[in-house]
Amino acid sequence: MKITILTVGKLKERYWKQAIAEYEKRLGAYSKIEIIEVPDEKAPENMSDKEVEQVKEKEGQRLLAKVKPQSTVITLEIKGNMLTSEGLATELEGRMTRGQSDFTFIIGGSNGLHQDVLNRSDYALSFSKMTFPHQMMRVVLIEQIYRAFKIMRGEAYHK
Repeated sequence: MKITILTVGKLKERYWKQAIAEYEKRLGAYSKIEIIEVPDEKAPENMSDKEVEQVKEKEGQRLLAKVKPQSTVITLEIKGNMLTSEGLATELEGRMTRGQSDFTFIIGGSNGLHQDVLNRSDYALSFSKMTFPHQMMRVVLIEQIYRAFKIMRGEAYHK
C-alpha cells in the first residue's frame, strides 16, 4: 500500500509541519506515505481569468509530472463527493479490494486545479463547500487518511 499526497506550494509554518510529521509517523504502521510538493506559480493578486488559467495550467503540468501511471488519483475539489470518515474508509477499502494499492491525493494551489488534472482524477473528494488554506487541508487530509485506516481495521480512534 502506497499513499502519496501531492500538493502545490511549500509548507512553511512549523506547527503544520509538526502535525504532518505526527500523522506520517502514525500512518507508517498501515502504509508507505510520501508527500511531494511542487512549486506554486508566482502570480499577481489581481489576475485576469486568462492569467488564472495559465497559472493553473503550469501548476497542473507540475502535478501531473509527479503522478505515476498506475496510481489511483483522488483530487480534492469543492465540487467533489462529500463523505463521512466512514465513507472515505469504505471508498478506499473498496478500491483496495479491487486491487488498487497506489493512491495519489492531489491538493491544488490557491486558484484550484487545472482541467487536465481533473481529467486524470479517478475520484473527486470534497471536505466542504468552503475554501481552506492548502496547508490546513494537508493536515486534515492526512488525519482523515489515518482515521480511514483505523476504521478499516476496526481499531479505536475515530469516535
